[in-house]
Amino acid sequence: MTSPSPASDDAHSWFGVIALSLAAFIFNTTEFVPVGLLSDIGESFAMRSEHVGLMLTIYAWVVSLTSLPLMLATRMVERRTLLVWVFVVFIASHALAAFAPSFTVLVLARLGVAGAHAVFWSITAALAVRIAPPGRKGQALGMLATGTSLAMVLGIPLGRMVGEQLGWRMTFLLIGLVAVLVLLVLVRLLPHLPSRNSGSLASLPVLLRRPALMGMYALIVLGVTAHFTAYSYVEPFAVRIAQLDGQAVTVALLVLGAAGLLGSVLFGWQGLRRPAAFLLTALAVLALCLLLLQTAAHSQAGLFGLMVVWGTVFMCFGLAVQSRVLGLASDASDVAMSLFSGLFNVGIGAGALLGSQISLHLGVQYVGWGGGLIAVLACLTAATVLVRYRAGFAQGQLSG
Repeated sequence: MTSPSPASDDAHSWFGVIALSLAAFIFNTTEFVPVGLLSDIGESFAMRSEHVGLMLTIYAWVVSLTSLPLMLATRMVERRTLLVWVFVVFIASHALAAFAPSFTVLVLARLGVAGAHAVFWSITAALAVRIAPPGRKGQALGMLATGTSLAMVLGIPLGRMVGEQLGWRMTFLLIGLVAVLVLLVLVRLLPHLPSRNSGSLASLPVLLRRPALMGMYALIVLGVTAHFTAYSYVEPFAVRIAQLDGQAVTVALLVLGAAGLLGSVLFGWQGLRRPAAFLLTALAVLALCLLLLQTAAHSQAGLFGLMVVWGTVFMCFGLAVQSRVLGLASDASDVAMSLFSGLFNVGIGAGALLGSQISLHLGVQYVGWGGGLIAVLACLTAATVLVRYRAGFAQGQLSG
C-alpha cells in the first residue's frame, strides 16, 4: 500500500481550510446582513432604523461577553463535533428569527445566533492555521478572510435583495437553509480535530501579562469601533445623504464587501513580510476614508471609489491584528482568539451604538467623522505600541 503523497496531503489540508471558509461566509453573512435591512425591519415593527440598529450592538456585546466563558466550557470538545453543535444552534435560531412575531422575539433569536458565533470565532482562526499545509499559515488566514469578504460581497447584498423582494424574514430563513448545506460540507470535509493548545482559565493571567498582546487587543477595539461607527449606518447614509436608490445601495454594499477580497490578497502578499508598516498603513488609510466619507457622498463615482479603498484597508487591518495575536499567544490560541473575538465584537457594538447616537443627535451624515477621529486615535496607538514593544513582537511573529 502506497502512502499518500505530499501533494495529496496538501490538497486534503486545503479542503479543510475551504470548509472553514464556507462556515466563515455564513456566519459573517448573518452577523452583518441586518446592516442592509435596517429600514425594512424598522418599517415592519414601526421603528426608526437608528433604533433597530441597536440590534447590532446587542448581538455584538453578547458575543463579547460569552466568547471566553463558552470557549472555556467547550475547550475539551473535539472540534468537528463542536462545530456541528454550533451549527445546530445557529440553524434553529434562524428559524425563530424568520417567524418572530415581534422585535423582542427577533432580538432573542439573534442572541442564539450570537452564542453560536462566540464559539465559532473562538476556534476557527486557530484551526485554519493548524490544518494548513506547512509554511502556508498566512495563506490559510487569507482564505478564511476570503470567506468573510464573500459574505460582504454576496451574502449582504443578496440578503438585501431577498429582503426587498420577499421580505426580511425570508432573508433569515434562507440563511438558515444555506447553513444546513454548509454543515453537510463541514461534516464531509473536516478531519477529526482533537482539542489542542486551547488553553484554560489559568492561561488567562499569563496572556494578560504580555504587553504587546494587550496592545493588539486595545487596537482591535479602537479600529473596529471606528469602522462600525460608519459601516453600521451605511444603508441610511447612502439613501439619505448620497441619495442612492435601492439598486444603487445594493451595489454600494457589493463594492464595499468585494474590496475585502483585495484586502485578503494584499495581506497574503505583504502582511507577514512587513507587518508593522502594513498595519500602520492600513489604519492611516482607514482614518482617511472615514473622514472623507461625507465629502465623497456628493459624487456616486467618488463614493464607490472610496468604498473600494475602505473595504480593502479594513480587511488588511483585521488580518494584520489577528496574525499578531496568533503569533503572540501560540501556546493558548483558543483563549487568545476568544478574547480577540470578544473584543472585536465590543468594537462592533460600540461602533453601532456610537453611530446610532451620532445619527439621532447630529445626523447620519456625520458618522464618517465620528469613525474617522477614532481611527486617528487607533493609528497613534498602533505606532506607540509597535515601537514600545517591538522586542515582544519580534518574538511572537507568525510566519508562513
